[in-house]
Parts: sequence; structure tokens; C-alpha cells
Amino acid sequence: MDPHKFHGKDIPHIKLDPNMTIEQLVDVFASSGYNGRQLGEAAKLFARMIEEDATICLTVSGAMTPVGFGGIIKTLIERGFVDWIITTGANVYHEDHFAWGLPVKQGSFDVDDMKLYENEIVRIRDVYIKFVETLETEDKIIQSMFENEFTEKPFTTAEFCNMMGKISKEKAKYPEKSFITAAYEYDVPVYISTMKDSSLALNLAVHRLQNKVYNLDFVREIIEQAAILYNSKKSGILELGGGVPKNTAQQTGPLLDQILKRNDGGQDYVIQITDARPDTGGLSGATLQEGKSWGKVQDAHHGMITVYADATIAFPILALYVLSNQKARKPKRLYKKLSKYYDHLSQDYFNTPGVKRNTKKKN
Repeated sequence: MDPHKFHGKDIPHIKLDPNMTIEQLVDVFASSGYNGRQLGEAAKLFARMIEEDATICLTVSGAMTPVGFGGIIKTLIERGFVDWIITTGANVYHEDHFAWGLPVKQGSFDVDDMKLYENEIVRIRDVYIKFVETLETEDKIIQSMFENEFTEKPFTTAEFCNMMGKISKEKAKYPEKSFITAAYEYDVPVYISTMKDSSLALNLAVHRLQNKVYNLDFVREIIEQAAILYNSKKSGILELGGGVPKNTAQQTGPLLDQILKRNDGGQDYVIQITDARPDTGGLSGATLQEGKSWGKVQDAHHGMITVYADATIAFPILALYVLSNQKARKPKRLYKKLSKYYDHLSQDYFNTPGVKRNTKKKN
């Protein structure tokens, strides 16, 4: 429809009912305006992605797990509504606190941090974490997990998180309280977009000082991520915040088309929840339409919605909406298919006219 003409749905005089369902509330949002409308339409697009059996990537920036949102991610994994994840090391590290029963409490943002430091309390906005009982204990757990893992050959962050989920599943006190253990159980690849920028990498330092070498194969994992898109009939992203996780998911299109000459076209659907402005030129606030110029998305006019809101407010609404009205999907179990997807992309690339395979022996 021509957006410059006077047509569209009538704006209702909204009436709320104490007995309303989440579906009815989302309908209220979708029939209104501003970011309420965007939120309602985003929830419906998430449902459409599920209905059309799109391969769905969840990207999570910042630190969402210290406020307990890992439980929401876990539920979406169990229902088959999230097929692979790109997140920060912070979200993986802090999620493991819950699996091992380490204390994380509500605190205050209006506080004297000098006094918190004296009391050995670490603050993330209004969330308190004990320095010794939680952080140092978690550090010892991570150090123990990876003392003898991944020191012999290159690894990806998906392999790192899969191993972490396996160990926590087998040894943690509350393994059911972790989306990392759920990802392990359901073969959902979890990639850490900035491994060295987290406590996970910091804890490998004690082993590196003993000459144990950790070789992160970051190139293989970006190929794996592109291969997931390449091997999917339809593909979509739900982005919580922006930053590196957002770009890591979206750069799958340029890798396939710009570098590997696949003419894939990018993602079919993208939902972005962000509080970042587009006019600063940063990736976190960059519009999804801008991504079309890079080949990150299939269509600049359809299948994309940006909600300018705090993800801690909007994400539970989107999640509860699809949990309420969508049937569980059979898990795609992408983790076990990564090698096959990688090989498929590799074969197609080397079958492209003009591309020659290097036949020199490796050193």
C-alpha cells in the first residue's frame, strides 16, 4: 500500500480487561502506535518465523542473564523456538552462577560503590554479586572445566559452550537453571562473539601461564554461522540489543555473497530490540534497512521490525506471546549438523567457476 495515502486500520479506543490474555494484550499493542505498535508487530513476526519453520538465531548483547533472563532463553530452546545463539561471554559466565547455586541478588543502583567494594560486592546496575562466594567460586569452576580441554587442537566458541553445558549438566547442583545446559541437551550452538572480552577467557590465563595454548578458530566459526544460513530454507534473527552479537549474526550474508560469491541474499526476517540511536553511526543503532545495502537482509521493505525499547521489558512479552500461541517445534539440533553444513558450503564454493583449491601440503 502507498504509505502516503489515508488508509490503514482504524485506531481503536483501547479498553483493557482484567482477564485479558497475552495474545489480547499484544493485539492491543499492535493496534496502537509508536513503539507499542512496533512491539505488537514484532511479537506477531516472531510467531510467523516459528510458523514458517525459519531457522531462528537469538542474539543477546550486554548482560541479560544476571537478571534471570537465561530462564526465558532456556524455555524458548526447549520449545524449539531458538535454533542457535550468539551472545557475549558475560551472559554465558553469569548464567552458570544459577546452575551451581551461587548467590546473585537484587541490590540498588543508588549506592556508594566504594562501600560495595569494601564489602566485596560487585554491582551490575541494581544486581549484586558476591566477589568471593560467586565470582571467585565461578572462576575456579571455569578453570577446572578447561584445564585440560581444547589445549591440543583449535576449537570454536560453540564447542567451548557445548563442553561447558555438558559439564554443568553432569556436575552442577541445579543444571536445570541454565540455558547453556539446555543448549547442550538440545544441540543448540552457542557462539560467543567476543570471547577474549569476558571472564571466560580471563580464567584461561592461569593455564596459559603454564604453557597451555588455546587456539580459538574464529574463522571456522564465522564460516559455520554462514553455513547455517546457507543451509536454511528460511532464516531469521531476534536481536536483543546490538553490539557485536548483532553484527556477527548479520554478517553471515556478506560472507556468503561478498566473499564467497553465493548470491544468498541474507536473512529473511530480523527483529531488533534496541535503545541505540541510528544517527550516531554505530552498529547497535543501525537500522535494519541499512543492512540491505550490505546484503545482510533479503528485503529492505518486508520482514523487519525495530522496537526502540529496553529488552528487559520487551523480550518477555515477545517470548510469552509465542509460548502461548505456537506449538512446540521439533529441535533442529544444528550443533550436530555444523560439520555437514560447513562441508556443503565448502564444496559449493570450490565448485564455483574460477575458484581454485589450494593443493599445497600444510606445514
